[in-house]
Amino acid sequence: MCAKILCVMEVRRVDVIRNLGVFIIRAAKFKCSIDKAKRSFYRAANGIFAKIGIRLACEEVMVQLLKQKCLPIFLYALDVCNLDKRSTQSLDFTFNRFFMKFF
Repeated sequence: MCAKILCVMEVRRVDVIRNLGVFIIRAAKFKCSIDKAKRSFYRAANGIFAKIGIRLACEEVMVQLLKQKCLPIFLYALDVCNLDKRSTQSLDFTFNRFFMKFF
């Protein structure tokens, strides 16, 4: 019965694989891609700005919305990734650049 279930399949080699929202990159060491996290953060934050407007809402409301809605999207599953210095700086730049746009 087990022989009927098992079949031989060809496994494709890919450069990036997605598992539970984490994009794992093919490399010599375990490495994750943060590009999707940055894009998702920008999309969510720009959506909030489009609905409310950058200058119409008070700063406390905007910071609270970004903290509750956008930051979890930005940081989702990054704790499983061993981020190198360049990736960490890229995340810092993304977050800082967005707040420069806001203020």
